[in-house]
Amino acid sequence: MSTEFCGLELAHPVVNGSGTFDALAALGVFGATLAEDFPFAAYVSKTITLAPRDGNPPPRLWETAGGLINSIGLPNRGVEHYMAEELPRMTFTARDDGRARPVPVITNVMGASAAEITELLGRCEQADGVAAVELNVSCPNVTTGLDIGADPEVLGAVIEEVRPVLTKPLIVKLTPNTADVAACAAAAAGAGADAVSLINTLRAMALAPDGSGPWLGGRTGGLSGPAIRAVALAQVAEVCDAVAVPVVGMGGVQSARHAAALIAVGAQLVAVGTETFRDPAAPRRIAQGLRELAPIQRGPVPRRA
Repeated sequence: MSTEFCGLELAHPVVNGSGTFDALAALGVFGATLAEDFPFAAYVSKTITLAPRDGNPPPRLWETAGGLINSIGLPNRGVEHYMAEELPRMTFTARDDGRARPVPVITNVMGASAAEITELLGRCEQADGVAAVELNVSCPNVTTGLDIGADPEVLGAVIEEVRPVLTKPLIVKLTPNTADVAACAAAAAGAGADAVSLINTLRAMALAPDGSGPWLGGRTGGLSGPAIRAVALAQVAEVCDAVAVPVVGMGGVQSARHAAALIAVGAQLVAVGTETFRDPAAPRRIAQGLRELAPIQRGPVPRRA
């Protein structure tokens, strides 16, 4: 089950979705046992920004049929606090067939401009504890009004500008809220991304039960969970057909068979997110299930016209 990803040796192909598993909070509950047998093969941090962010006002969550809408708003204490206080505590090992392997930390960052992203990548480059960086490109572009990651031309230009700062692996987390996710993936890879990850949450809204208006404090939020699984599979297959770089697939994964489906269409790693809210043991269960399943060969993925 050991997996090589962008030069990192992982115990198995299951990682967490950014922002869905607070490892440091979990350590406070489960203690050293968690650190010594971490359920994920790599740990992806919550999104870190240059300055602290409070996030969106409450309410922040809405359960919907087969899914969860969140409007958390990326709260974090900023890159200074992350590097000084949080990153040093992220020392975990994962086990596979009795062998312990260090769990690499992949730091997820987001900036509102190329200059902000460059500064964040520079800090990650200097930090010994950061094995790779995942760049969240869901921040709105001031010129187009679209997410930076929704416009292939803008995305490619941003990646090309910031890439020289970082020698560590760069994973670009794509937005599904775009007309052509494969074109965005190709632009990111062409500009220097070492890998791409998808799908992020789908933009969604919920109304208050009394009909008074949007329920969420941020008005809209991101839909995750089983409700987006079929969309994730389609977009991951499309991207795997369009790029040669490794792909991290995610979206509604609840079981080993769901993970195996993403691997079957070309994903090298699978991320688990919303399912851990219901079942914190899900990543270990899914990784074990993948060990037990017969190897699945990637089938032909229809090419885009």
